[in-house]
Amino acid sequence: MKRWICAGLFAACVCLLPHRGAAQDAPTGLHLFLLVGQSNMAGRGTVEAEDSTVVPRVWMLDQQLRWVPAREPMHFDKPKVVGVGPGRAFGVDVAAAWPTAQVGLIPAAVGGSSIRSWAPGAEDAPTKTHPYDDAISRAKAALASGRLAGILWLQGETDSNAGGPTDYEQRLRDVIANLRRDLGAPDVPFLIGQMGRFAEKPWTIHRTRVDSLHQLVARTTTGSAFVPTGGLRHRGDTTHYDTPSVREIGHRYAKVFLAMVPTPPAVVR
Repeated sequence: MKRWICAGLFAACVCLLPHRGAAQDAPTGLHLFLLVGQSNMAGRGTVEAEDSTVVPRVWMLDQQLRWVPAREPMHFDKPKVVGVGPGRAFGVDVAAAWPTAQVGLIPAAVGGSSIRSWAPGAEDAPTKTHPYDDAISRAKAALASGRLAGILWLQGETDSNAGGPTDYEQRLRDVIANLRRDLGAPDVPFLIGQMGRFAEKPWTIHRTRVDSLHQLVARTTTGSAFVPTGGLRHRGDTTHYDTPSVREIGHRYAKVFLAMVPTPPAVVR
C-alpha cells in the first residue's frame, strides 16, 4: 500500500512538471477573455523577448485548442504576418490585479475581416474562414475550463470606406447580442477598442463615422465600454500599431475592464 501511494504521488508530481516546448495542462477555474476583430487585435507588432516570456497564471488557447502559456504571437489568422497584439498585455495586467485568478485568453481575430463576416454562418472570403462561427467554437471549447469574463473587440478599418455597410451600428449591436447569447453570458463585459489614428494618415469621413458608431454603441449598450487608443504609433504602414503601442492598447483595455470589474467574479468549478 505504501509503495502504491508513493508511486501515485510521484506520478502526480511528474504530471505537474512543465515540459519545455510542450503544452501544459492549465488549471480549471479560468477567467476567460475572447479576443475578436481584425488585424490590430490579432497583432502585427514585432515579437520581442518580453513577449515570449512566460507569465504565471496567464494562458492562451492555441490553434489546436490546448491551453499553453500565453506567448506572442498568440493569433494564427495570417501566419506570415501575425505578431504582437494587445491581448497578452491585457491578460498580464488582469492577472496582476487579480492575484489569485487564472486568466485564459482565447485568440479569435481575423485580419482584414469586415463586420459582415462577424455574423453566424458568414464567411471571410480572403481567408476562407468563418470568423464568428470559429470564435464561438473556440470559446465553447474554452468554457470547459472556466467562465467567460470579457470580450475584447477591435475592428472597423475594413468597413471605413464608401463600400462599408450602411448598417454598421446595427451589425455591431448584433455581434454583441449574438456572442452573449451563443456563449450563455448575457451580461459579459464587451470592450470596443478605437481604431488607429495616425498623423500621417488623417481619418476620412467614413472612418470618423465608424468611430462615432463605436462610441455610440459602447455608450448605449449595457455592460459595454469604449477604449481610446489615441497618441500611439504605427509600425511604418500607417495601419498597424508598433509593438510598444499595441502593448499599450492592451494596458488600456485592462484599465477600462478593471474599472468595470475590479474583483474577479466567482468561477463555478
